[in-house]
Amino acid sequence: MPFEQKQKEIQAILFAAGEPLELKRLAQAVELGEQEVRGQLEQINEGYRAAGLPFCFMRLGESVQMCTEPEYAALIRQALEMKRNTPLSQAAFEVLAIVAYNQPVTRAFVEQVRGVDSSGVMNALAEKGLVEEAGRLELPGRPIAYQTTESFLRCFSLSSLEELPQIEEEAEKEQPPADAGSDC
Repeated sequence: MPFEQKQKEIQAILFAAGEPLELKRLAQAVELGEQEVRGQLEQINEGYRAAGLPFCFMRLGESVQMCTEPEYAALIRQALEMKRNTPLSQAAFEVLAIVAYNQPVTRAFVEQVRGVDSSGVMNALAEKGLVEEAGRLELPGRPIAYQTTESFLRCFSLSSLEELPQIEEEAEKEQPPADAGSDC
């Protein structure tokens, strides 16, 4: 699995970065176009898979990060004596879904959709790095707008928000099938 010089440069940069790096910045550093870097990353990933190595490069929105394959997570956690994160509550999943599908959104919007105070849940998600401030809206009181983060994408193994499952419309669910009234 010999790597070309540009592939070695890409791997070195992403390994040293340790966190997501914008594809545009990576392309500038290795003096290639973004499309060429994407192709190089895919070739590197294929080489890793062919060699049975536990590494991969994961696209996170417009950024890329070097990661280990998911099946090694427990082993890595044990070796590094990492604490297990507390699982997300049902309320946290609800808030994340509202933010992910409607971002940027205000806390008031989230509370209107859920029908309950969500300030504690929003703060907890921000502390975990799953949501972040996306600026302030030009409305009275200039409320803070929130959006999901690259950590959100990484935690849910998504390359971009386009990979989120499609939401069924309420009207489609309430509509009886065309043959619902027939006697069979």
